[in-house]
Amino acid sequence: MSWRRALLALIGAGLSVSAQADDVDPEYQAFQKSFLELQAKDARIASMGWRLVQSNSRFCPKTERQTGLLLQDAKAYARPEWVYQIIGKGGDIFVQAIAGGSPAESAQLDRFDKILAVDGVETADLRANKDIGWERIGRVYDIAAKSLREDSILEMALASGANISVSGAQVCATRFEVITGRDTIGADGSKIRVGRDFPGFGYAEDEFAAALAHELAHNIFGHPQSLNANGRKRRDVRRTEREADRLMPWLLSNAGYDPQAAVRFMRRWGPKHNGGLFRSRTHDGWDERVELIEAEIRRLEMILIQHGEADWSKHFARQER
Repeated sequence: MSWRRALLALIGAGLSVSAQADDVDPEYQAFQKSFLELQAKDARIASMGWRLVQSNSRFCPKTERQTGLLLQDAKAYARPEWVYQIIGKGGDIFVQAIAGGSPAESAQLDRFDKILAVDGVETADLRANKDIGWERIGRVYDIAAKSLREDSILEMALASGANISVSGAQVCATRFEVITGRDTIGADGSKIRVGRDFPGFGYAEDEFAAALAHELAHNIFGHPQSLNANGRKRRDVRRTEREADRLMPWLLSNAGYDPQAAVRFMRRWGPKHNGGLFRSRTHDGWDERVELIEAEIRRLEMILIQHGEADWSKHFARQER
C-alpha cells in the first residue's frame, strides 16, 4: 500500500469513526485525529525510506533483511482503550504502516491487523512495561530481525486466524521512525528519526526524500559512531556534513528521484533555517552547501554517462580529513 493510498484510507477511517457519534469525548476526538495523522506520516516516511534503502543496498557496506512492515503496541499509549476504539480489539500489537514497494505490501496484510505471534512467539507473552512504553515492541522487532537473519522469512499469526509469511529483502541497515514533539531530523547510526512537526512533511516528495538521503548518508558512512567515539570536533563534524550533502544526489538517483531535488531542498530549507538544524560553526552556509551539491551532481552525471549507474561505493570520493 503506497503512502498516498494509506493517507486516503486513514482519512476515510477518521471520517467514518467521527460520523458514528457526535457526542464523543473531545479529548478522544483530539487523540483520534492525532493518531491517524501520525499513522499517515509513518506510512509516508516508511515508503520514501524504503525506496532509498532498497535501491542503494547493492552499494551499502552494511545491509540487513527487512520486510517494510511497521508495527505498533497499543499498550505503549497512555490510553490504550482509545487505541482499541480506532483499530478494534483482538490484540495489542498491530500494523501501523506498510512501506510501498516492500515485501510486506505484497503480503495479505493491512493497517490495524493484529499480530498474535511472531516466529512462533506469542506477543501476549511479552510483558509490557508501563514505565518503558516501547520496550515490548522493541522485543517484537528483535524476534523478527532474528528470524529474518536465520531464514529470510517472517512468520506471523494474525487475530483474523490467518498465518502470514513475509520474505525479507536486503536493504541498507537503517530504519525510519516518526518522533512526536519534535520538528527536527537526525541519524544515530542505525535509525533516522523524523520529528512529527518537521517542515519536510510540507515539501514535495523528492525534496523530503533529499532530507532523508542526507541522514541516510550519515548512517552509511558511520558518522554518528565515529563522532561519538572520537569527539565532535568542529572540523570532523563539518567533514561529515559535507560528505552527507554530496552523497544525497547519488542516493536519490538510485531511488528514482531527481538528484536536483537535493539542491531544491537546500534552497527551500536553508534561508529559513540557516541558524538551526543545518547551520552552526560546524556547518557551511546553505548557499555554500548548494554549490557543493551542484558540483557533485555534475560529477554524478559524468559517472552515469560513463558507467550507467550511480555506484557511489566505487566512484564517490570521500571527504579528506
